[in-house]
Amino acid sequence: MTWIWSALAAFGAGALGAMGLGGGGILVIYLTLMVGMPQLQAQGVNLLFFLPCAVISIIINAKRKLIDWRNALWIALGGLPATLLGIWLSDLIDGRWIGYMFAGLLIFIGLRELFSGLFDKLLRKKA
Repeated sequence: MTWIWSALAAFGAGALGAMGLGGGGILVIYLTLMVGMPQLQAQGVNLLFFLPCAVISIIINAKRKLIDWRNALWIALGGLPATLLGIWLSDLIDGRWIGYMFAGLLIFIGLRELFSGLFDKLLRKKA
């Protein structure tokens, strides 16, 4: 029965990820809350899950001419030092705190999305 839930979580994460909606977040949440996997291990599984999904998405989006290769290259190059920094920090920070930071980020993004229309109206009235 567990494999069915894992397959459904992977399917949902893949579909949301393909739409650019952060499917990896769904997978990490599933792995930590439902499977009981430690946060850092769940993030590692998520990275491995992401690789084939990313390759397929890149191929399809490139065929649709939806990739600005110049900007993508600069963004990727800029992200590499941050990746090394993140790996180094994850060794220093307890996995529980990384989970708290992840939860806080999800709450912040969720509230921002939920109330974005309200904030846009308020900002337009001031301008």
